[in-house]
Amino acid sequence: MFAAGIDIGSTASKAVILDGDGQVKAKATVPIGTGTAGPERVFGQVMELAGIARDDVAWITATGYGRFSFEGINDQKSELSCHAKGISHLLPGTRTIIDIGGQDIKVMRIGDKGQLLNFVMNDKCAAGTGRFLDTMAKVLDVEVSALSGLSFQADEPAEISSTCTVFAESEVISKLAAKIRLENIAAGIHKSVARRVASLVQRVGIQPDVAMSGGVALNSGLVRSLEEEVRCHIRVHEDCQLAGALGAALFALHSMRNCESYTG
Repeated sequence: MFAAGIDIGSTASKAVILDGDGQVKAKATVPIGTGTAGPERVFGQVMELAGIARDDVAWITATGYGRFSFEGINDQKSELSCHAKGISHLLPGTRTIIDIGGQDIKVMRIGDKGQLLNFVMNDKCAAGTGRFLDTMAKVLDVEVSALSGLSFQADEPAEISSTCTVFAESEVISKLAAKIRLENIAAGIHKSVARRVASLVQRVGIQPDVAMSGGVALNSGLVRSLEEEVRCHIRVHEDCQLAGALGAALFALHSMRNCESYTG
């Protein structure tokens, strides 16, 4: 039998299936989240990749913004607990996790077994989140994935002082009108996000090793800016976007084993 974790975010849906030994059988990501067909699509994809049917999955744990809306789950866990468990599995030794989601920012301190010790969260404003980066990319008329490459070519990062998404958008438009290079604006956008995230990191207290989770962690330009702000190396795993789903799958595996032991 298999255990599955599904992470239903505001902008993407992720799923991981583990076999009975805790090995990753399959993983999948769909770039649409809660309120769409994304959750069902990603779960269908991950089962197809694993070559199994839904009846072969003994336990499903859901996490993320839309975890209460997915039918057929056995239980649900908070994003905080799942990202802590997932990153601890991917990058052992991590003690501080920075997760920039589609609509919020979370900074977590975790123990040596991936247990959540402390956290701070910004979910009242879109500034510094994945949505913020999406908005800025649209103003620059580039794909959000292009921001990283542009920022590495900057020679003088533009100053983006507004923390509000709406005002920052106006700032970027003004800088475009002033013929400031796209590369410098992209670098300025990253520095703006990094400053906001760094203020949360200071509140929870940074302790190495530091790692990032979530899809925004794949933006190496932003990671570099954040390293400069917190003055610390930040680890990023290639499966960082799947950390929440992996953590949920690990919780599901534990529940499945307990259930089997009780039945036995």
